[in-house]
Amino acid sequence: MSFSDSDSSSHGGATEYKGFRQISRDRLLNEMLGSTRTGDSKSTWKVLIMDKVTVKVMSHSCKMADITDQGVSLVEDLFRRRQPLPSMDAIYFIQPSKENVVMFLSDMSGREPLYKKAFVFFSSPVPMEFVNHIKSDTSVLPRIRALREMNLEYFPIDNQAFVTDHERALEELFGDIDNPRKFDACLNTMATRISTVFASLKELPFVRYRAAKTPDDSTAAAFRDLVPTKLATAVWNCILKYKTSIPNFPQTETCELLILDRSVDQIAPVIHEWTYDAMCHDLLDMDGNKYAYEVPSKKDGQTERKEVLLEDHDPVWLELRHAHIADASERLHEKMSNFVSKNKAAQIQQSGRDGSEISTRDLQKMVQALPQYTEQVEKISLHVEIAGKVNRVIREMGLRELGQLEQDLVFGDAGAKDVINFLRTKQDATPENKLRLLMIYASVYPEKFEGDKASKLMQLARLPREDMTVINNMRLLGGSSDDKKKTGSFSLQFNAQKTKQAVRKDRSGEEETWQLSRFYPMLEELIEDLGKGELPKNEYSCMNVPSPLERGGSRRSTPSAPMQPSQISAHSMRSRRTTNWARPRNSDDGYSSDSSLRIASNEFKKMGQRIFVFIIGGATRSELRVCHKLTTKLRREVVLGSSSIDDPLLYITKLKLVSERELSVDNLKIQSWMP
Repeated sequence: MSFSDSDSSSHGGATEYKGFRQISRDRLLNEMLGSTRTGDSKSTWKVLIMDKVTVKVMSHSCKMADITDQGVSLVEDLFRRRQPLPSMDAIYFIQPSKENVVMFLSDMSGREPLYKKAFVFFSSPVPMEFVNHIKSDTSVLPRIRALREMNLEYFPIDNQAFVTDHERALEELFGDIDNPRKFDACLNTMATRISTVFASLKELPFVRYRAAKTPDDSTAAAFRDLVPTKLATAVWNCILKYKTSIPNFPQTETCELLILDRSVDQIAPVIHEWTYDAMCHDLLDMDGNKYAYEVPSKKDGQTERKEVLLEDHDPVWLELRHAHIADASERLHEKMSNFVSKNKAAQIQQSGRDGSEISTRDLQKMVQALPQYTEQVEKISLHVEIAGKVNRVIREMGLRELGQLEQDLVFGDAGAKDVINFLRTKQDATPENKLRLLMIYASVYPEKFEGDKASKLMQLARLPREDMTVINNMRLLGGSSDDKKKTGSFSLQFNAQKTKQAVRKDRSGEEETWQLSRFYPMLEELIEDLGKGELPKNEYSCMNVPSPLERGGSRRSTPSAPMQPSQISAHSMRSRRTTNWARPRNSDDGYSSDSSLRIASNEFKKMGQRIFVFIIGGATRSELRVCHKLTTKLRREVVLGSSSIDDPLLYITKLKLVSERELSVDNLKIQSWMP
């Protein structure tokens, strides 16, 4: 088994720095598909065969046009009936499972194989028993042109983010587990996929993790508390194998990995995040990153449905996604105004609407400007419509008042009286928003949900009793610590003598931002502490403890000092400007938004060591925003990984599935991940 010695390593030396997602794409297209274009296969078309996991890996990094450019004319599903093509070579990109190996041998064995030759690439380390099984088939062996481990089994969802595609991680790792094999399968597959990130980038991390309060897992609560420890152990065991099996894999640490679970911050998944990206996914009926809208039909005047992907290839989206929704709306208006003032076709069309006659010369100028006009106006108009729709929902649902209360609760400026008053006076608020408010309230004031207090709050909010399951399950994840609980009985009459609590402190030295952008996820503080080497050792342990000399070093370059932003000041929604990290250096019209794509890659050229953060149980869009922000601030690429990326409603749905019953832990102790 071989691992091709490519230039996928992105650290050290004079090699150009490449971003996380770009390396993933390059490996699939060049190292895998490109390597098959040799000898008599150089100019021939091939078939690409994948399973249900690897096809998702490929689709998250590459487009069909990219694959075609590498000589692939047909993409097939491994488990579907396929037409024999004995004159063509096949590329297999598959997981190293028994079922996949059996299917491959079935394709290529006997007198009449489906394909002429086979290039086989496994997405993760393949057990030697499978290799021996392949080699034992004498009819297949001569037909294999390559047999390699790609070690690439993660799903990039952003230039700086990936998921392991474990949508049920909360349920399977923290819920009621009748069968320990389900727990093991989820944890071990997650560890394998995380470790392939480091195999792809040829990075050796310091593996840090949220430490358990006790090493004993004799109780269900303690067992859940040990999940990050167990995952860190499994990831480290995988990476140790790479040190000896992958050529040119670094032998000393080159980056940081911090493994967390949702217990570090249970507010971030449910609080209203006011950026363009988060608002779109929270308030609009989107299918993943797909937004559907209706436009007038060119044929009969009726409307027709169109779909668009809000992803990195859209330069306007890339520029505005992390901006506050109010700022994004203003900037879109500015773009449209500036675009009309600079574009001949738009000016002439506007003058025609005013009743003025259009001269032949004007028509000629209009025709010359039309292609660019059509493309740019569609691009900007789409986002003007989306932002307008988001703002309408905000007004109709009264989200500004709710958002203010949420943030005041978090920062200790509101308490029980404010929550009770809101629930009494805003009975028309949606059940989801009332539940989200109570989840935040429970995170800040867990003692308010003891005994029958919780049911009284649910009655006041007019929420069904089953919604209380969500609050209870927050405690299963460790969100309510004993030291935060206080005695006292619940009453609809607020006791003014009680002090208000806070779970966040205002960050000093931040730039001026828009109203309702006060909230920040705990991940921001953790990453900054990690970058400064100030993570509390009693709370965050390390699998491979660094020496004093290694702690501050960087193999790429010394990170520059963090920027010192100005102090925050309180202004109205319309007067506060967005932070510089969320405002790329480009013009205010629609022409040069594409430059933000180039800026994004150019800014990575002189970076310090990467920081990876993995969150078990789902990450949020606010946490993704923070990773982009801190990449600029720390001059270190911060990559976010998680079992999934969850919007608030999806997270609440998943949390409901986490059982309240105690685990039976007699047979749940996980052995070392090393086979």
